[in-house]
Amino acid sequence: MTDIETSYERIYYLSLEYYMGRSLQNTMVNLGIQSACDEALYQLGLDIEELAEMEEDAGLGNGGLGRLAACFLDSMATIGLAAYGYGIRYEYGIFAQRIKNGGQVEEPDDWLRFGNPWEKERPEYLLPVGFYGRIDDGKWIDRQLVYALPYDTPIPGYGNNVVNTLRLWSAMSAASFNLQFFNNGDYIQAVLDRNLAENISRVLYPNDNFFEGKELRLKQQYFMVAATVQDVMRRFKSSKYGTKIPRRTTFEEFPDKVAIQLNDTHPSLAIPEIMRVFMDDEGLGWDEAWDLVTRTCAYTNHTVLPEALERWPVSMLENMLPRHLEIIYKINWKFLEQVNHRWPGDLERLKRMSLVEEDGEKRVNMAHLAIVGSHAVNGVAAIHSEIIKRDM
Repeated sequence: MTDIETSYERIYYLSLEYYMGRSLQNTMVNLGIQSACDEALYQLGLDIEELAEMEEDAGLGNGGLGRLAACFLDSMATIGLAAYGYGIRYEYGIFAQRIKNGGQVEEPDDWLRFGNPWEKERPEYLLPVGFYGRIDDGKWIDRQLVYALPYDTPIPGYGNNVVNTLRLWSAMSAASFNLQFFNNGDYIQAVLDRNLAENISRVLYPNDNFFEGKELRLKQQYFMVAATVQDVMRRFKSSKYGTKIPRRTTFEEFPDKVAIQLNDTHPSLAIPEIMRVFMDDEGLGWDEAWDLVTRTCAYTNHTVLPEALERWPVSMLENMLPRHLEIIYKINWKFLEQVNHRWPGDLERLKRMSLVEEDGEKRVNMAHLAIVGSHAVNGVAAIHSEIIKRDM
């Protein structure tokens, strides 16, 4: 078979940050048109460098994690890998710095106030994402729905005629305007549901040097993961085996055609989410689903500092994502069975390696979840990888 759909594995890079910088200069260089554009603007009496300085920095990242993600997207396009980046289209970056009277003043980073010429809205791929609800007979029901609207940004490779895609999700309310409240004079309540939903993609989350569990950040993480997993499943199912079979109906080839890279622990909910989709939506058994997940996901760790690791309170997960907490508990149970088989009776090791920490408030260690659910784990440097193996 020569069909491109049967020849290539697709890479899906999941990150809550992309420190893209300005796109104009980079795009002209990669397309090989910088000199021609420079000359054309010069003939018009304009300076290309002044034009480039007018472009807003995309408010999608605030540090090394986001810059690494942006570099990976550039690199994958340049070496010709079929790759997609997935993240959140934040309406505001973390802040814009201004200097007034010799001191720093932080102002909202309204980077989209004049629009973004590089993005294309894709309403045809609008997807529902559920929160809260309850479990009934193993099914997650009565969920509160929010919709994820995708915006696509092109990522051109350097001099190779390859363009990959960065798909960013923007949150939309399922019910944007309550006319009854408005007619009764309650104008704030009329748009409250819309505002609560859209807050998910309103502002880039704070720096993670010190982690504090916040419900909005957990919502951001699951929102991005749930929309992305639906998109990955749609793309996998619509891909062709060949010219005679129009679409895939089984998942044996899933790990051979889909590679999901988790950039730090922020997208680690992808592991229980894919398990949920395989079992609840597609009818697979636990063992088959877990085998597919672990052969599909890989994880890059960015920190081993205890104060910076994500540990979500069990009470928060139980309220917001009850089905996922059930799945995480079962993942942990089966993992600890393996640990106990290898190191019988080592209770201290079981406690240290458990996904669920029980000192004080019960919390889920998201780094442990990402490690257990992935077939490949690395740090951001070789020495960091060694630290992970030794200390985590």
